[in-house]
Amino acid sequence: MSSVLYDTPGPRARRRNVLFTIVFLAVLALVAWWVLAALNDKNQLAADKWSPFVTDSRVWTTYLLPGLTETLKAAALSILIALPLGALLGIGRLSDHRWVRVPVGAVVEFFRAIPVLLLMMFAAALYREFTTVSADFRPLYAVVTGLVLYNASVIAEVVKAGVLSLPRGQGDAAEALGMRKGQTMTYILLPQAVTVMLPALVSQLVVIVKDTALGGALLGYAELLSQNRQITANYGANTIATFTVIALIYIIINAIVTHLAGRLERRLRRGRKSAAVAIPAQGGPTDVKSDAVSGA
Repeated sequence: MSSVLYDTPGPRARRRNVLFTIVFLAVLALVAWWVLAALNDKNQLAADKWSPFVTDSRVWTTYLLPGLTETLKAAALSILIALPLGALLGIGRLSDHRWVRVPVGAVVEFFRAIPVLLLMMFAAALYREFTTVSADFRPLYAVVTGLVLYNASVIAEVVKAGVLSLPRGQGDAAEALGMRKGQTMTYILLPQAVTVMLPALVSQLVVIVKDTALGGALLGYAELLSQNRQITANYGANTIATFTVIALIYIIINAIVTHLAGRLERRLRRGRKSAAVAIPAQGGPTDVKSDAVSGA
């Protein structure tokens, strides 16, 4: 079976592909063996390094679960603010008015160009110098501010690209019906663009969850990854085990987010198909059949 991009491999090509696969797996196995051997030489695979995560519940109740709570809190607040703000900025970038489109574009490009860590650090300095926010809450405010400013700018570009990817006839038809630009955007373009934008939006939500770790690295925010210092200090320098467990927690969280987004995308697509099937074309075969029956 051929493809548009490549021809079906012949017998020699298939043998060559099998050989390359075997060589790659062998190299991968050697690298894994070397890494495990190095960890074993450093005593990082000893049972006492890993057992606290199974035998001592205080590792979870004192460090991991509180850190996970702070991570989810910062991520949830950032998502709740960044999504609508990014949508508004994206709509602003599509405005027909230059006095709206140009300033919004400048804001988006400015915050999109600055690393999120710098935004967090600037936000922390501003909160310290010009606000009365308590030092206990300042790291959370700085993390959320940095994440919102950066990710809202990225989401604005996603919204803009999603709307522009739709056929131009959608907007022309709405205009022919007498709908204003705001009505066209709200009721016609954005609902259809959601399914197009959803994969990119999910990727950005995953980035938000992971970027909360930047606040723990330099701002002292007690999120999940920052708990590795306390765990390794109290449980025998089990750095590799701690990082592995924390990485697995991040993987599980992001897998859940991706799974839920995939289910939402499938439901949206099914809803659009059902709506299209439920509205028969006027004057089509259904009407002809009805006229024939009534005439009989």
